[in-house]
Amino acid sequence: MKRINYLASFLFAAVILSSCGGLDKMKEEASNLQYSVTPKVLEMHAGKVKYEIKGDIPAEWFNKKAIVEFTPAYKYDGGEELLESKTYQGESVEANNKVIGFETGGSVEFAGEFEYKEAMRTGDLEMRAVATIKDNEVALLPVKLADGVISTPLLVMVDPMPIAAKDKFQRVIEKEKLADIHYLIQRSNVRRSELTAEDIKELEKFVKEANEAENEEFKGIEVAAYASPDGPEKLNERLSEQRKKSADNYLEKVIGKAKVSKEDAETLYSLKSTAEDWDGFKELVEGSSIEDKELILRVLSMYSDPVVREKEIKNMSATYEVLADDILPKLRRSEIKVKVDQIGFSDEEIADYAINNPDTLGLEELLYAGKMAEDLETKATIYKTTTEKHEGCFRAFNNLGYVYILQGNLTDAKAALEKANEIKEGDAIVTNNLGVIALMEGDKETAKEKFLAATDAGNAVDYNLGIINIMDGEYEAAVNYFQDHKSFNTALAMLLAGKNDSANKTIDVVEKEHPMNYYLKAVINARIGDEAAVMNNLRTAIEKDADLKGMAKTDLEFRNYFENETFKTIVE
Repeated sequence: MKRINYLASFLFAAVILSSCGGLDKMKEEASNLQYSVTPKVLEMHAGKVKYEIKGDIPAEWFNKKAIVEFTPAYKYDGGEELLESKTYQGESVEANNKVIGFETGGSVEFAGEFEYKEAMRTGDLEMRAVATIKDNEVALLPVKLADGVISTPLLVMVDPMPIAAKDKFQRVIEKEKLADIHYLIQRSNVRRSELTAEDIKELEKFVKEANEAENEEFKGIEVAAYASPDGPEKLNERLSEQRKKSADNYLEKVIGKAKVSKEDAETLYSLKSTAEDWDGFKELVEGSSIEDKELILRVLSMYSDPVVREKEIKNMSATYEVLADDILPKLRRSEIKVKVDQIGFSDEEIADYAINNPDTLGLEELLYAGKMAEDLETKATIYKTTTEKHEGCFRAFNNLGYVYILQGNLTDAKAALEKANEIKEGDAIVTNNLGVIALMEGDKETAKEKFLAATDAGNAVDYNLGIINIMDGEYEAAVNYFQDHKSFNTALAMLLAGKNDSANKTIDVVEKEHPMNYYLKAVINARIGDEAAVMNNLRTAIEKDADLKGMAKTDLEFRNYFENETFKTIVE
């Protein structure tokens, strides 16, 4: 009995040693496993880091009785991200995992993504594995697969463009007044009854007030005299000329009363006469309810000779009586048009009144003053005054919100813009500006929704959508949205879309005062492989902003230069 126990113990120990020996061998030879990562350097796009890992398992490594759990992990300062693991088994294991042959070897494959955190900029992607045979397990040494994450899309400048609503200010406003003098048949004298007509009184008042106003000047006085198309043509020619003169004589008296110089009057006057007003006749007939209207119009279209026209129309005896009573008297007239330019305040006056005497100005002048103001504080003061005086003007509230955005005062900007939206819901400019606030507050989805609803507001919206598309990892779309803009973000989108040369040309025409323009130029040239340009631009960027040293030192865009002495000198 004792001998049987010894044999059982021996066999059990042998199994244990065999298992441990198998695991030890796998651990010792784990360095023979070869891994490849795509991309070779991890990249962040749209807030995520995607990866593909393939591991080649050599022949005679994977013990037939072993189970191995492989776990990719991203380790960074302050934490680690354990990625999706996969389990494989040897040929003799009874389980449902993928089998790796002992004689043939095989491969392990992983694909996935993880959420990017700023601390992950520097770190290690590694493969961890735990091998198990029965109840024994051993952790294989972690294998480093990749260094850090390229996060160049995070360079995007979140500087969406707000839009100010346009004013309708006109410094010169054209005004005009119309009046008619009507005549009896075959007469050209101006009757007293005509001079007491309402339109003539209004004309005389208009001329007098324009002459007395300091900010108004006459721009034109037109007299057009007509005869009706009935009667002999020579008579009508004489009548229309005489009517023109009688209207002119009347106006001379009006202008004389208004004390307009004769010289000015001659410059302003435009006189003409029309012997037979067929155009006016046709227009009145078309607007009438005369029974034979269509027949009359057909005659006018068929015949161009005025004598024939008159004869054919007079043949319609009953109809002609209606024409003689209702249509022809209206054509025996002189039309008078007086044009005046009202000259508004100068820019200097508007700027002064907007601050010191805003009651002097109208809505459009106040909006214009706000646009003219050079500093944001003055703009805000003017637009706030405008909202108080014109509570129903959505443009005033929008422009106040616009200025608050530029000042970084998002709370007051949102209040002003929400008021603008109450007044005119859905206006494209206001919608864009609400999107600007949402984006600056970090609400990308709301911002995107607003911008897409505001495309009628102009190409500022395209710029804003370009920013969104960079953040979403849609770089080709971003390039398209930026096509009318030469900016840092335009160059960045081109770079991220793989258009290195275009990015380089674009950043060259962008105003270089901002240090990030030089930094991006260095990144672009790092991808192109122009070492001198990398160093020159990186040096300038850091001279303008020393805080960029730390970023450049760990930026994997510059990984090929980490050991470069010039690079080290610049970033240290």
